[in-house]
Amino acid sequence: MKFTLSWLKAHLDTDASLDTITDTLTALGLEVEGVEDRGRELAAFRIAHVVSAEKHPNADKLKLCMVDAGTGELVQVVCGAPNARTGMKSVFALPGTVIPVTGETLKVGAIRGVESRGMLCSERELKLSEEHEGIIDLPADAPVGASFADWRGLSDPVIEIALTPDRVDCAGVRGVARDLAAAGLGTLKPVDTSPVPGRFPAPVTVRLEHPGCPQFAARVIRGVRNGPSPKWLQDALTAVGLRPISALVDITNFFSLDRCRPLHVFDAGKLTGNIVLRPTAAGDGFKALNDKDYTTPAGLVGIYDDSGLISLAGVMGGESTGVTEGTTDVVLEVATFDPVRIAEAGRALGIDSDARYRFERGVDPASVLPAVEAATRMILELCGGEPGETFVAGAEPQWRRALHLRPHRVAHLGGVDVPESEQVRILTALGVEVRQDDGRLACVPPSWRADIHGEADLVEEVLRVHGFHHIPATPLPREPGTPKPALSPAQRRTAFARRTLAARGLMEAVTWSFVPPTQAGLFGQVPDELKLLNPISADLAVMRPSALIGLIAAVGRNAARGFPDVGLFEIGPAFRDGGEKGQDLIAAGVRAGAAVPRNWAKGERAVDAFDAKADALAMLEAAGAPTANLQVTRDAPDWYHPGRSGCLRLGPTVLARFGELHPAVLEAMEVEGRVAAFEVFLEAIPQPKRKGGTAKPLLKLSPFQPIARDFAFVVAADVEADRLVRAAKGADKELITAVDVFDVYQGERMEPGRKSVAITVTLQPTERTLTDPEIEAVGTKVIAAVAKATGATLRA
Repeated sequence: MKFTLSWLKAHLDTDASLDTITDTLTALGLEVEGVEDRGRELAAFRIAHVVSAEKHPNADKLKLCMVDAGTGELVQVVCGAPNARTGMKSVFALPGTVIPVTGETLKVGAIRGVESRGMLCSERELKLSEEHEGIIDLPADAPVGASFADWRGLSDPVIEIALTPDRVDCAGVRGVARDLAAAGLGTLKPVDTSPVPGRFPAPVTVRLEHPGCPQFAARVIRGVRNGPSPKWLQDALTAVGLRPISALVDITNFFSLDRCRPLHVFDAGKLTGNIVLRPTAAGDGFKALNDKDYTTPAGLVGIYDDSGLISLAGVMGGESTGVTEGTTDVVLEVATFDPVRIAEAGRALGIDSDARYRFERGVDPASVLPAVEAATRMILELCGGEPGETFVAGAEPQWRRALHLRPHRVAHLGGVDVPESEQVRILTALGVEVRQDDGRLACVPPSWRADIHGEADLVEEVLRVHGFHHIPATPLPREPGTPKPALSPAQRRTAFARRTLAARGLMEAVTWSFVPPTQAGLFGQVPDELKLLNPISADLAVMRPSALIGLIAAVGRNAARGFPDVGLFEIGPAFRDGGEKGQDLIAAGVRAGAAVPRNWAKGERAVDAFDAKADALAMLEAAGAPTANLQVTRDAPDWYHPGRSGCLRLGPTVLARFGELHPAVLEAMEVEGRVAAFEVFLEAIPQPKRKGGTAKPLLKLSPFQPIARDFAFVVAADVEADRLVRAAKGADKELITAVDVFDVYQGERMEPGRKSVAITVTLQPTERTLTDPEIEAVGTKVIAAVAKATGATLRA
């Protein structure tokens, strides 16, 4: 929301400085995003008269000018502009002035041996435009010595504030002024909403056939002249980024910004019959004022005449009934619309407009008739004409609601004691009707504050206007003795996981928790509870069932921009259903492209399931999971490659999933090549059980040499190597410290349905060196344990 300081002061009688106003706005919750004060930047530039412009004695393309800047003496300036001439008026800067386009301070200098004590400026040097072929040429009546910014109308600062969706009342300058007045920065000026008598019966009637429009007022004004709007109106709109079009259009834009009251004007001569508001039919079309053609779905709030659809209510008018310079009779529209239906219409057709912005947030339902009178008065002042009687269809929606505020609740909820009289003053200044009611304040919020629903809202209003800075800083109470840790184990686990994955070369990403329905369907069946009733867009309509969806899409975007080798991770929720415990905290990651890039040693390779498994295991270890007890199973979900994926389990509990993603999933998401991924369920990881506190156990190193023995087993082809490894480890838990697979063979020399798995078993004695018989005994235990667990035989 943008407005100028003078526009604000048209509603607020105040002597407060610009800095005070901006500080107060932010304190009120209307955060100031920026202030463009051209007057301050251009304050040193003056209008000057070029008394003479003679040829430079040492340069053909330079001129030696004598300039009168209103200082009482002539100043010598060397100028290279081709349009510099005797008698002209231009903009002048004295030494010490900061030139806006460069940020440099102007100094006295010598140009080709002649001293120059200032500068005649071009529009580019003042950042007024890109024009720099010559210096600014001002009219002959420009006052010498006057401030150029004041004369040009550039001394009016433009303030931009950020609005939260609930404060649509401040999408109008008057709403901003009302808040500042309540905060003590002046007095809110009254506005004239007295009726303008109609001089003839309403020739155009309105019929409401859609529940999305509770009230619609139409007024015909005859004999208007739709020329350019006056300079003050054009300057106000231009300052906030709007292009002046014509007086009638500018008036509607002005009311939208000034009162948060969108209006529309139809050319009465282009209407066919009367106006009807009814649901649009699928396939109805119209050409909008933005010069685009739209075809509507069924059920939107459409404005029709006998010729068909002429406007999309609350969103944008149609070109067929738009006003032009030749317009003489107009129909002024002021209406109230259901915010949800306006939002649906704008999203359905992809139209963003100032009217939609305000209507979908809730325009003041009691402003229809006052706005008709105020807009009529301005049209008559700027365009002339004769007003007819106002035709009103429907009725003002019920907005009055009775609330009660117990004065002591301000201190209880807000932590600061505000006197009851001050509470009454603040609420009254905000437009709330307040009266005493048996020790309580009976309050009726104003029609423009649909966001005030209960006592806590009233407390918030009192506190923000009184000033949040008055709330004292109070330290949290602490138990005597050793302070408790600031982070819970779960929070520390998340931090460890994030740090571990980053250390492994993955970059953290933050993606939407909302995903397209087509992509969500690739990751299992999506229950109805995960489908949003009011999505921000059609492509973000489902709560994500997996955190991988956004990461895969990010891989595709990176590859499309020439970065196919990426590693990303995200820690966030994934949703199973709409229940209270229907979401999991997931650490998900993807690797795409080359695990080892192309190099001179010829060791390059693409990412695979083992890269994802290594990431998952490293993260589980960092999170405190007992990785030595994990089992690997092959029951990963369908979005993983069926032969290149698995799950990491602790008993029956799945702690992680890993593997290459299914080619069909990648194809559906338009990602080429391999992508390896993992999902770790952080909340499923058990807390480590440690005795004697959180200190790590003492590291014990054996002074004896470890012993490695190799075994090759023949086993059924469908037996996981992990079963062999676990069986071998369990053969002697005291001596066996590691079991690693170093070869898997399934070729012509093997029987059909069989494979060879070779493992290395590491023995680590701790008390003495093992003898050969002891080593052989352990080997016999290993063979027997593997045979019992998997049916394997020792390969000959």
